[in-house]
Amino acid sequence: MITIIKSLPASLSLVSAMSVLCGIPGGLTTMAAPDAGDPSTLPIDRHALVNRHNPINQSPDILSPFSLGNGEFAVTVDATGLQTFPNIYEQGIPLGTLSQWGWHSTPNVDGYQLSDTFERYNVDGRDISYAAKQHSDAGQWLRANPHRLHLGRVGFARRDKSIGVTDISAISQKLDMWQGTVNSQFELDGQLVTVKTAVHPERDQLTVTASSKLLQQQDLAVEFEFPYGTLSWGKKTADWQSPEKHTTEVVEQRAQGIILKRTLDATVYYVAIAWAGEVRWQKTDAHRYVLQGTAEELSFSVTYAPTKLLLVPADANRDFSVVKAHWQDFWLSGGAIDLSLSKDSRAHELERRIILSRYLTAIQTSGSLPPSETGLTCNSWYGKFHLEMHWWHGVHYALWNKPTLFEKSLAWYQEQLPQATAKAARQGYKGARWPKMVGPNAAESPSTIGVFLVWQQPHPIYFAELLYQLNGKSRESLEQYKEIVLATTEFMVDYLVWNEQTQVYDLAGPIIPAQEIYSADETHNPTFELAYWRYGLQLAQRWRNRLQLAPDEALNDRLQYLAPLPKFNNHYVNAGNALNTFEDASHLNDHPSVLGILGMLPGHDVDKSALNNSFTKIFASWNWQRTWGWDYPLVAMTAARLGRTEQAIDALLMQVPKNTYLNNGHNYQEDSLPIYLPGNGALLSAVAMMAAGWEGSPSRHAPGFPAAGWTVRVENINPLP
Repeated sequence: MITIIKSLPASLSLVSAMSVLCGIPGGLTTMAAPDAGDPSTLPIDRHALVNRHNPINQSPDILSPFSLGNGEFAVTVDATGLQTFPNIYEQGIPLGTLSQWGWHSTPNVDGYQLSDTFERYNVDGRDISYAAKQHSDAGQWLRANPHRLHLGRVGFARRDKSIGVTDISAISQKLDMWQGTVNSQFELDGQLVTVKTAVHPERDQLTVTASSKLLQQQDLAVEFEFPYGTLSWGKKTADWQSPEKHTTEVVEQRAQGIILKRTLDATVYYVAIAWAGEVRWQKTDAHRYVLQGTAEELSFSVTYAPTKLLLVPADANRDFSVVKAHWQDFWLSGGAIDLSLSKDSRAHELERRIILSRYLTAIQTSGSLPPSETGLTCNSWYGKFHLEMHWWHGVHYALWNKPTLFEKSLAWYQEQLPQATAKAARQGYKGARWPKMVGPNAAESPSTIGVFLVWQQPHPIYFAELLYQLNGKSRESLEQYKEIVLATTEFMVDYLVWNEQTQVYDLAGPIIPAQEIYSADETHNPTFELAYWRYGLQLAQRWRNRLQLAPDEALNDRLQYLAPLPKFNNHYVNAGNALNTFEDASHLNDHPSVLGILGMLPGHDVDKSALNNSFTKIFASWNWQRTWGWDYPLVAMTAARLGRTEQAIDALLMQVPKNTYLNNGHNYQEDSLPIYLPGNGALLSAVAMMAAGWEGSPSRHAPGFPAAGWTVRVENINPLP
């Protein structure tokens, strides 16, 4: 019997839903602590830690395909270990083959320009243009282009008929995170098929070994199919219905392999397919090819690249050996947290989320571009990335002692600094203004919301400071990020508006805060953004001192007279225009970002008593059904800094739909957004902080965890500043 799980039944609690989706037993068991000594000091068996959380599929669970990748490239496979059933899985999590370099744009036949989407605002005497006409024809085209490109599907095919998902049975599939492979077996026509799949750590290459008598009998083959790009916002990553819009041609063919050239308008890339043994290669349609083996085992590799490749002979054993070495080094180096000796029944589930999140972020968000919210799996927001999410995507790498996995994407800021400077200049500001939703070339996407967000602006300063501290406070780090820090600061200084009545500098509109429920025209001094502005400027001042630069009088002036954080009745509130935050339920939706002033940020100037009051109200009254995956770790970080450690754990494991972690580890949000990597990254940042501490944290071990019920073994984790 085949069971296809599509989504979470509304009637299920999170615990029940997780048991359905993941096969998690209702009563979790934990290992007993040793009788003598301090168990938190015992060394961690990292092999056991990882392997006890390898996920397993015994059905074609469309919300649990497994992905393999290297940060630059990822492939998602179904229950066959390949991409045999794309239509079925598109109803859950799609089977993509995506890369950091693979982008496509449809022809701009109407010549749309960003200026076609401008609306004009007068701010303190400045005439400022914002690309706010999202729903115009120009706005829609510019949002959807460029879009990330599905590079091609690799699946099983039968000689005389198609394979349906109900044709396979006896499924047994495991994602082996320690080895970096997906190991699959199933039965087709009463015959066993076994498949081993991996992605090379240094090349955009899929390696596969399949074994079955069906292959030898030539009743089973491997099919390669290539699509056109899609303008779809959501999970759909490919257009399979437009063969006339693109070409696939053979540019080199040998006995053991073939190179294909793919052309989609101005986008060109190459696919090298290499195999071992005697095979038959056949073109069956304009963009579909079949590889038919003659032996019981078929091994092949598929390599994708933006420029023409060399055809390297297939050697699956070599590739699997390289993959294994890479992943064992990943798990054995850097940080680790083991919760297996804890008595709290939730410890196993939290540890599972941690391990799977570490794997997923490594393959999806550790590349050369700031990550998109659905990584290299599907195309929400057309595969573009949101710079305000980069904090949640990247900071955890530094905390878990994998800073190089973060640093790779920071080079993008250096490359795109001219774009950010041009954006600021267009609006009449000095320095560099970082947009919200962009593609690889930093071209801003029109939006009714995104163009008014500013909490991404201090990020590059925060990132530079974090890496400066981790890199031993070296002069090299100062010079590496100097230009970004100074240009980012210059805009932040110039953006503030002097309020003649209150005699302070305001963070004024048009502005939409991280809590995106407020109007751009009405919002002023959003509390989190104002706190982050102050902290960013303080860090910038430190950088100027380290670089021995002359004092910046404008910077000093802004810091001295920056508006205070909005408070009302001894509570911090959401913004200066939301003083009734806790008297009107309409304010208690979306991200509770006010907590970030002492959570994400160290909150040097925060009144902890007032924030404690706000936390109490938020925890009890917030509309948690209208939150997002990174909100729960944010709440946990604030709870930890306030000493409310029980509520830190409660927040991390809050039983609400958008805090669901699927069998494959993805943070499920809703049907249109089945994966949400900011949630995974935020979880890792929060847990690292709770385990290793933060600036000014109590001196006890694992200060963010409750003392009772939790045994937290920690290795090589850095505290959060």
